[in-house]
Amino acid sequence: MRISKEATSPAPKMLPEGARSRRPLQWKRGIPMYLMILPGLLFFVIFKYVPMGGLVIAFQEYDPFDGFLHSAWIGFDNFQRLFTDPDFWTLLRNTILLSGLNLFLFFPAPILFAILLNEVGRAWFRRTVQTIIYLPHFLSWVIVVSITVVLFATQEGGINKLLDSWGFARIELLTNADYFRFLYVSQNIWKETGWNAIIFLAALAAVDPTLYEAAVVDGANRWKQVWHITLPALKSTIVILFILRLGQVMELGFEHVLLLQNPVNLEVADVFDTYVYRNGVLQGNFSYSTAVGIFKSAIGLILILLANRLAKAFGQEGVY
Repeated sequence: MRISKEATSPAPKMLPEGARSRRPLQWKRGIPMYLMILPGLLFFVIFKYVPMGGLVIAFQEYDPFDGFLHSAWIGFDNFQRLFTDPDFWTLLRNTILLSGLNLFLFFPAPILFAILLNEVGRAWFRRTVQTIIYLPHFLSWVIVVSITVVLFATQEGGINKLLDSWGFARIELLTNADYFRFLYVSQNIWKETGWNAIIFLAALAAVDPTLYEAAVVDGANRWKQVWHITLPALKSTIVILFILRLGQVMELGFEHVLLLQNPVNLEVADVFDTYVYRNGVLQGNFSYSTAVGIFKSAIGLILILLANRLAKAFGQEGVY
């Protein structure tokens, strides 16, 4: 007697009637959340992903009247022009030096500020300091640089006039190229330290207070508590933000650098952002400026991939 396969195969599992009826209800219940996500999703699609189609002009002699489809194709000529430009190595040196100073001086500043603020016992004092240190973030770079000019202009600056009246030498802060990098990094620290510390303060707020209480019972002083509890709590956040910061190593803030530039400090202040503006945008060389942008993005992508792999090798969480 032959038994058919249909008879031996297990019967298909049937979902309970209530479970099948709940599926559409769960989808409908998530509609408010989908609507909340929609504006952010549309922003990235419209302003981040759709414009990426315009990168093709880096390989064209782009003419606005001919458009993307009819502009002459020139391949890698724009990249060759960039790499053979006499100013290329000066731009690369200035960009890397300023980015390095940002990484080693500006990046640790919010971490240190968050740790110090976390050690403050009085809540009213902590809130007051937080409010004061956040305020510079909301000032534009135009205002920040203007304040610097008003205070340190060689002839009419308030501080230089005061120094002159006291018999001291004037500070050539804006007209001496040696001061440019110090001025750039110090303004970054003053303006953005408080704002960038928010994420570190949020990470510290999640630390269980009983860990500090147990450390006190074990005889640990404040320094040991910071070293063995606070810093380990911030470690993963520091690693992820550092990796992301490496992706912006070629981005220095166009407006900030441009406002600080003058003919005296151009040799140390000229970076890729201002070079693109001067030689690409002002002269209408959109293809060339796009090629420089692709070069900057490629460097950032490579650094992110390498830093992420290195973090994984040391057992840390990466960005993916």
